[in-house]
Amino acid sequence: MRGYAGILFALILAHPVAAHPVAAPSVGQAVAPAAAAPAETLFRNVRVFDGKSDRLSAPTSVLVRGNVIAAIGETAGASPGATVVEGGGRTLMPGLIDAHWHAMFVRPTPEQMMLGDYGFNVLQAGAEATATLLRGFTTVRDVGGPSFGLKQAIDSAVLPGPRIWPSGALITVTSGHGDFRMPSELPRDSSKPLSRMEQLGATMVADSPDQVRERVREQLMLGASQIKLTGGGGVASPHSPLDVSTFTPEELKAAVEAAANWGTYVTVHAYTSPAVRRAIDAGVKVIEHAQLMDDATAKYMADKGVWLSAQPIVEEFFGGMFPPGSEQAEKAAEVMAGTDRLYGLAKKYNLKVAFGTDVLFSAAMARMQGRMLASLSKWYTPAEILRQATGTNAELLTLSGKRSPYKGRLGVVDEGALADLILVDGDPLSNINLVSDPERNFLVIMKDGKVYKNSLTRP
Repeated sequence: MRGYAGILFALILAHPVAAHPVAAPSVGQAVAPAAAAPAETLFRNVRVFDGKSDRLSAPTSVLVRGNVIAAIGETAGASPGATVVEGGGRTLMPGLIDAHWHAMFVRPTPEQMMLGDYGFNVLQAGAEATATLLRGFTTVRDVGGPSFGLKQAIDSAVLPGPRIWPSGALITVTSGHGDFRMPSELPRDSSKPLSRMEQLGATMVADSPDQVRERVREQLMLGASQIKLTGGGGVASPHSPLDVSTFTPEELKAAVEAAANWGTYVTVHAYTSPAVRRAIDAGVKVIEHAQLMDDATAKYMADKGVWLSAQPIVEEFFGGMFPPGSEQAEKAAEVMAGTDRLYGLAKKYNLKVAFGTDVLFSAAMARMQGRMLASLSKWYTPAEILRQATGTNAELLTLSGKRSPYKGRLGVVDEGALADLILVDGDPLSNINLVSDPERNFLVIMKDGKVYKNSLTRP
């Protein structure tokens, strides 16, 4: 039986679509008709923000055929029966992209993640995915968490949600940011079960170059589009001071090599200059956070062409997350104090900056996702802000190469690009605060050519 089962399994792997063969039609048997032409949607009389420029187009039309932008211009004609969206001179722009998201960690409380029923947490994540899409964020780059199943459900149309670029488990070291084990679980012993967060696939601990390679390859095997490591201390973790550097240079290089062998890259959580520099020296392509780095390190990042994935971690959004006087609250205050300087350095050295939010354990904060984007007006113009969250973030996603889970261009309104679009009631280049209230101001939200929201009165 074992041999037969092995042969059967091999045959299924070799011919996955032939497990239930369909007989060819006999003479005279009806043959299924050819596939219908793809559906069309015409956005008429819209002004386009294309994800690249600093101004809106003149009034025009945009034709979507299937899941692709087929034509732009006054001559863009739709077939009879196409859906027509009368834009009324409103703004059509690309769907928003959040480059630092944790799809599985937005709504559960820390207690629910650590101790609660995992099925309940998954259902919460599904509900949040739909809410994220309806806020106009049609794509997220998930930088740590067991989001593979959620992504599969969204891609299979089980539930609405954004496109997900998953990192899989956040890889950390013993005592590093992401190691949520209790002291009673130490020392690490192969005879003991994995910790709760490791069992969930949320984080994985690795303490040598070989272990790092193994953990990286596991996440790639599961479908990771990029790899996330924690190169320094973190705010939320109970045993991880901000000033520490965690992975050794050899461990970081092992991760970079393993990811590069799969044609993708490593992004590293790091706040301080030593942690940032060590990651860059190892070949890391993206740094998350960096609120505590100095001027020389920012210049070094620019010289090396390394991306900065930054978040507006400020009191307005992150204040009060932790009990007053707690170690976590003190660490959060230190990071928040560095945010203004971070964006100043990014502008000074013209860093490649991606926009993200890093919402954790708060459905209320998630609802402020658009407000967090608009808050960048302290440092950037509206056009610069929108470019960060569309065309620039889409450029960051291309670092995943062939590991990118979706084929096609995102973040732009161009012929041939994927049809992830928002119709905004107004001009966000004149009033960036329109993105703060997507429920009111985002009248149409389309992802992959399918309309998920339409608040306009149909003609």
